[in-house]
Amino acid sequence: MLLILLSYLGGALTILSPCILPVLPFVFARTGQPFVRSGLPLLAGMALTFALVATLAAVGGGWVVQANQYGRWVAMALMAFFGLTLMLPHLADRLTKPLVALGDKLSNKAQQADASTGGGAWSGARASFLLGIATGLLWAPCAGPVLGLVLTGAALNGASAETTLLLLAYAAGAATSLGLALLIGGKVFTAMKRSLGAGEWVRRGLGVAMLGGVAAIASGLDTGLLTKVSTVATAGLEQKLIDKLSPHPPQDGAMMSRTAMTGKGPAMTAMHNAAAGGSALPVEGKLTQLTGAVEWLNSTPLTAEQLKGKVVLVDFWTYSCINCLRTMPYVKAWAEKYRDQGLVVIGVHAPEFAFERDIGNVRKAIKDLGITYPVAVDNNFAIWRAFGNQYWPAHYFIDAKGQIRHHHFGEGEYAQSEQVIQQLLEEAGRKDVANSVVSAEDAKGVQQAADMGQVASPETYLGYERAQNFASPESQAADQARSYTAPAKPSLNQWGLAGSWLSQPDQVTLSQGTGRIVYRFHARDLHLVLGPGKDGKPVRFRVTIDGAAPGANHGTDVAADGSGTISGQRLYQLVRQSGSIGDRTFSIEFLDPGVQAYAFTFG
Repeated sequence: MLLILLSYLGGALTILSPCILPVLPFVFARTGQPFVRSGLPLLAGMALTFALVATLAAVGGGWVVQANQYGRWVAMALMAFFGLTLMLPHLADRLTKPLVALGDKLSNKAQQADASTGGGAWSGARASFLLGIATGLLWAPCAGPVLGLVLTGAALNGASAETTLLLLAYAAGAATSLGLALLIGGKVFTAMKRSLGAGEWVRRGLGVAMLGGVAAIASGLDTGLLTKVSTVATAGLEQKLIDKLSPHPPQDGAMMSRTAMTGKGPAMTAMHNAAAGGSALPVEGKLTQLTGAVEWLNSTPLTAEQLKGKVVLVDFWTYSCINCLRTMPYVKAWAEKYRDQGLVVIGVHAPEFAFERDIGNVRKAIKDLGITYPVAVDNNFAIWRAFGNQYWPAHYFIDAKGQIRHHHFGEGEYAQSEQVIQQLLEEAGRKDVANSVVSAEDAKGVQQAADMGQVASPETYLGYERAQNFASPESQAADQARSYTAPAKPSLNQWGLAGSWLSQPDQVTLSQGTGRIVYRFHARDLHLVLGPGKDGKPVRFRVTIDGAAPGANHGTDVAADGSGTISGQRLYQLVRQSGSIGDRTFSIEFLDPGVQAYAFTFG
């Protein structure tokens, strides 16, 4: 019942989404007729059709994806067509004459049906219902967290009455909000139509914008532009709704995504649901199609069909995530150890920060980390949603039949995870599977395991949207540069800025001159996600701990005298204490402007 309510409310929120705009002309076209006989049947037809089509799309497999690719090009052609008609009204008149003639015939038939004796009301309702079916075929709502939850369940479990019911609830919510808009806003929309002549230049400007959008999408520039837009701020309303109705606390050593598709699916059951040592592993779901990645690295695109007969480990990660980096030695070792026995490891790189959408950055990180197994670049979170995933890192273990048999979120329990791999290989008929487990105790730098017993400082974001414990006397100014003063005596886990900084939703940028960030922390290791300015020029910095050079306590990206350089967008290890661990005041001074700082992590 809770999921039905959640689906309904998620659907109702679509009225706030730009994805609803293409449907509005169809809905408001019936404003001049009685709601019960016209608007209501239209919305009912739209809701029923969407629920049916969405169910098929979620479980239809590769042919649906292929059809969608063709549909993408058709849609771009239509966008270009309508863009031209907006810019050139005379061209629109000529091109649309056949459609107008057809529309007149259909309109006359509809009016005849409305006026027919013995069933006028029913005939008019039937015509509206048919129009609603057509609208449902055209409607493609944004796959926000709520819809992603429902579609993920369908993709992992297959079609079911429950899935269809949830999709119907979602569509009913959308129909409700559209119905209210139809009742309340019909007169406003009619008045807007009467004043279209005053907006001729606006109309032409929209045409130019539509053609520009078509060019950007066709050339792939839309993905490039997304590197300038942070992922973490999307779908906020739906995510808050999900968090209130069905909270799921993150596991230890796992970083939770605020745009995650949250819910109770087969991939979201308890973390420790399979015992090691040969115990029966439950079937949690099936491997979905690995479609939607913007690019594959180290491999051509892989499909579920190609992986049948193989044991598969799917690793969701992102390259600036410290938890992901600390699991990497084990994942790489498993890929190498069991490759010849039928294990296929697939990394799914799902970005947290905008710069992690840059494929060049991802390609460099893969090379630097020594990753040789296939990596799907999941910039649009298509595979992430298909698994219903919430965390970085997340490991899903799939048997030779394509069934998800186990999963683990976060760091730790590496021996148990490897024993799951061994068990699945034995089930697949592999002989002489090793029963030993790998060790990564010799991992260096950021990949070395954390000393969690000494960690008393939490992951801390610096952008104003998620900032906590900010202790500078001046409050963070959203999206504007301000001069800040560092806190004189910060308490444990408080931090502050000094200098002129621009505070943005997911980062702070040194706008001019030099500047500092201070943090009072308690942990062996301190990391900071950093990047140079937009011009890419390296940024020099100097680190101090309790006012002195770090000496033997310097991190891998810092010299003993505290000096270092930011040359790329990634996670930097700035402190690794070698002696006793206590509360320390960390300070990093940037000697050049433009540096971008995102988040502190500890280990």
